[in-house]
Amino acid sequence: MKTRIRKDIPAEETWNLDDLFESRESWIQAEEEIKSKLEEIASWKGNVAESASALLQSLEARDRLQEAVMRFASYANLKETADGTDPDNQKDSARAAGLGARVEKDTAFIPSEVMEIPAERIELFIREEPRLEDFRRILMRLLEKKPHRLSPETEEVLAAFGEVHKAPYMIFERSRTSDMRFPAFQTSDGKEHDLTFNNFSNYETSPDTELRRKAYEAFTGVLQQYKNTYAAALSVEIRKQVIESRLRGYSSVTSMLLDEQQVTLEMYHRQLDTIQETIAPHMRRFAALKKRMLGLDKMTFSDLKAPIDPEFDPGTTYEEAGGMILEALQVMGPEYMEVMKAGLENRWVDRADNVGKRSGAFCASPYGVHPYILMTWSDAMRNAFTLAHELGHAGHFRLAGQCQRISSTRASLYFIEAPSTMNEMLLSRHILQNSEDERMHRWVILQSLGTYYHNFVTHILEGELQRRIYEAADQDIPVTADLLTEEKQKVLKDFWGEDVEIDEGAGLTWMRQPHYYMGLYPYTYSAGLTASTAAAGKIIEDGQPAVDRWIQALKDGGTKTPLELMQTAGVDMSTDEPIRQAAAYVGHLVDELIKSCE
Repeated sequence: MKTRIRKDIPAEETWNLDDLFESRESWIQAEEEIKSKLEEIASWKGNVAESASALLQSLEARDRLQEAVMRFASYANLKETADGTDPDNQKDSARAAGLGARVEKDTAFIPSEVMEIPAERIELFIREEPRLEDFRRILMRLLEKKPHRLSPETEEVLAAFGEVHKAPYMIFERSRTSDMRFPAFQTSDGKEHDLTFNNFSNYETSPDTELRRKAYEAFTGVLQQYKNTYAAALSVEIRKQVIESRLRGYSSVTSMLLDEQQVTLEMYHRQLDTIQETIAPHMRRFAALKKRMLGLDKMTFSDLKAPIDPEFDPGTTYEEAGGMILEALQVMGPEYMEVMKAGLENRWVDRADNVGKRSGAFCASPYGVHPYILMTWSDAMRNAFTLAHELGHAGHFRLAGQCQRISSTRASLYFIEAPSTMNEMLLSRHILQNSEDERMHRWVILQSLGTYYHNFVTHILEGELQRRIYEAADQDIPVTADLLTEEKQKVLKDFWGEDVEIDEGAGLTWMRQPHYYMGLYPYTYSAGLTASTAAAGKIIEDGQPAVDRWIQALKDGGTKTPLELMQTAGVDMSTDEPIRQAAAYVGHLVDELIKSCE
């Protein structure tokens, strides 16, 4: 089927942006209102630390401004991710980015002035003005970061370049949604197959080896043509981070990025090292089983997502999947379920496949409105797990947003993937409990392994590439297409050994993910899944008390460190024990799969 253009997509397959703004005209009007709020903020310059009342009012004014800016930017960004080929969407996105940079510049004085207040005086202010208690976490974090804060004038100048600093990511996204085009390819039966950034994932999981490998060849062939441009964009992003880390006095760029996550170097390296050490043997057995079951001449990188039982590929409609997800999540209680139902019934989800739509899936969460989910639906059961995953983010963001101020709503990236993977685990358990079909059981085991593959292999190996590249960048080694591709190949070969053939196309997979432009994001997927694996086990064992702990962790938002959030949920991530337990569970799944194939 040819990919549709955006204007031909039925409304029910798209998200409802009217909940943000009724029209583009009202969006433009909001820009003027934001500028008025900026004038209000400016009146506090030099006065933030004057008194408890002044501190409270300036922080509240900044929160109101952030709410308006987030809504304004979300409207433009969501439109562009739905269709990046539309020139108006491109212009509006740039307009939002420009306003965001101005806001960042014009409010940079607030954290600078807060950092000049002694800790004991902040405590005094909180006693004088109890409403400041809501801002305690933000205030304490600012004081913690004071050693790395530059002069107010320098911070303001850096903030003024905010739009420029975000340019590498914008270039990456604009290129792959607006310019990168993939040729149709033919299989030996004479059929022509349309190829896009979005639908390539469907070919990756095809049972047809020829179709899968030819799609991979066509896809990576186009990546090859763009590799130098994409490497230039990523190199600028990394260089920017290295320079900033040095200006701020961090020992390395990695230390700076982890400080933002409130994660120690020990936690970071433990996650990367322990998972690669414990998961690789299980995944190599998994790959060997696929090769045997599919009768492959060799196991290539393009075969890793091939189905073991090609003739069993359960399908489901979006509506059926929604009902199944709601049934699976009942254990989470009425408050959580209210969010899930709203997400499925009130057009929070954009599920169409159209030209110019961003690949992959995400959940945006404009404060004070509701979350928005982007994905591409293809009536395959596996899409139900993607939907459940993104609804997990929606539930987290919605509950945190209802319980916390905008400045305290976002949890650390280290925790952010736990709620999403929890939903996937509950969906897997539900299907297993309600089906007596042996092939369905095997399919669900495969789907569960797919979740661990995605988080403990794909993303952890992206994290390993980042670790190596940032170490090189800290030594001023130029980040080029050759370096990125060669290091990615090495990372893959170190993990898979001789069990999987790793070609240059596999080395180009660094070009597929936007996460490289989001700091140290990839490795955090594994941290989230580690936590949700442990917490899901506690829900099975302890029932309601474990559910209550989990919901509380979601509501806590950004008011706690990631370790504290996970402890609230009953998981201790200060050791490698939860990681090793999760790896053992993966081994158990592989064992069960091998038995089912005998």
